[in-house]
Amino acid sequence: MPMALIEGDKLPTLKGDGVRLRWLDDGDVAALYEVFSDARVMRYWSTPPWTDRGEAARMIERVRQHFTNGTLYQWGIGAGTPERLIGTCTLAYVDTQNRRAEIGFALRHDCWGRGFMSCALSALLQYAFETLNLHRIEADVDPRNAPCIALLDRLGFQREGLLRERWIVNDEYNDTVFYGLLRREWSAPVA
Repeated sequence: MPMALIEGDKLPTLKGDGVRLRWLDDGDVAALYEVFSDARVMRYWSTPPWTDRGEAARMIERVRQHFTNGTLYQWGIGAGTPERLIGTCTLAYVDTQNRRAEIGFALRHDCWGRGFMSCALSALLQYAFETLNLHRIEADVDPRNAPCIALLDRLGFQREGLLRERWIVNDEYNDTVFYGLLRREWSAPVA
């Protein structure tokens, strides 16, 4: 079993400019379902949109199991006053021996283009590189997802290669573009 990078019984809360990354709890089922059942959000995901609200509860349970195993760390993204859950961001496939992980994220459609994900991922990258001491963060992106690619570019990720027809979603073959960000390439936000 991999060694967990984070000690304790839940993820720490991370703060970004206008967002808060926090532990997902049972009260987040409805908000998670809203995010992951939206076909616009899931268009370039590796699975189809959810059709059953129970999938959100099962996701929270899987996130807790992976947290315990040290293989995946998934935060809810909260924003606004009062705060509401608007998405998630994740460090997945955590490899402690090689100090790397894959980043993943999803955001409510009505929150796109407002800078929430840029702030959330900046906070997550800072935590990953400075606190968890990771060396490399990877991203697996559908090459048609131009906004996601633009965000990764702004964060300093480098395109590293194309994997043709890597995913089958709704009987459609989809390519993947791999991006990587090394710790020495990352620029910490200026306080």
